[in-house]
Amino acid sequence: MKALRIHAGPAARAHIEKHGLAPEHIRVIPGAAGGPKGLILGPLDRFIFGEWLPQSGQPVDLVGASIGAWRLATACLHDPAEAFARFERDYIAQRFDPPPGARRMTAQQVSERFNADLCGFFGPRAAEVLSHPRYRLHIVTARGRHLLGREGGARTVAGYLGAFVANGVHRRGLGAWLERCVFSAGGAELPFDAQDFRTRRVPLDAANFHPALQASCSIPFVLKAVHDIPGAPSGAYWDGGITDYHLHLRYRADDGLVLYPHFQQAVVPGWLDKGLKWRHRSTPALDRMVLIAPDPDWVRSLPRGKLPDRTDFTDLQLDPAARMRAWSTAVAEARRLADEWAQWLRRPNPARLLPL
Repeated sequence: MKALRIHAGPAARAHIEKHGLAPEHIRVIPGAAGGPKGLILGPLDRFIFGEWLPQSGQPVDLVGASIGAWRLATACLHDPAEAFARFERDYIAQRFDPPPGARRMTAQQVSERFNADLCGFFGPRAAEVLSHPRYRLHIVTARGRHLLGREGGARTVAGYLGAFVANGVHRRGLGAWLERCVFSAGGAELPFDAQDFRTRRVPLDAANFHPALQASCSIPFVLKAVHDIPGAPSGAYWDGGITDYHLHLRYRADDGLVLYPHFQQAVVPGWLDKGLKWRHRSTPALDRMVLIAPDPDWVRSLPRGKLPDRTDFTDLQLDPAARMRAWSTAVAEARRLADEWAQWLRRPNPARLLPL
């Protein structure tokens, strides 16, 4: 059984049939939101950023939301292979044990714990990320509007209820409640056409690196929003996956390609679209994309028959060691994804490509 599936848009397939696939062909790499699911991509990340891409020299835009933003920021550190190994260890070792007498941690407590983990991981190394000579990091966040402009009890509940209804009618309707706010390093322009949705671009710098990254990972009602990020418009900022769950964007790849290590085939536009299956289909925006993802049959062979996800924190709350073992086993098994990808790259056979 193959562990890896390789999907390609029509323009990407035509490119591979004519030129093969080399590291210098890559212009953009997205990183999806999805919490612990992103752990399964660790071996691929170590191979792509530690071995394969360094064989080329072109600029590459890295566009991430939530854990995808954390992963891609890690790619910008010196010795990315070692940094990704530490990322896996630290992420797996996270614990959110409730205080004595409580059933669960409050959103404030989770935010404080997560901030400590994030700052402990990057510490003073933001300068490495921001000054990378090739990689231009773009951190996607969701900035609240109107009722969601500030976080607070009933207004936040009402705001997200309004966002849910508006998004169900039309994805652009979500823009009345939330806007995409992208923090971009090195003066880089957005590597995608932002006409699809209300969008702001903010320069990413040392003052806003940590709060922007924390905001991009701040799931509503699980963590607190991050307010008034330096250099950005005032307001509440939440998880970038709300507006851009899997970053289904019209990328500007010029004559190159978008390489997308993902944990599934579907590129779902926003978090509120998870249940709207008709929005999971491919579109012309993905024509130049090569998407690599685990085969669903292989996923069923992993511990608990699935990818690591946030439900493991609650299902195994009383046995965190069991959760850590399951996640560690899944990451170890995911080495097959990287091995199969490296093998295919040696002889990029278009017959192996599946449609998006």
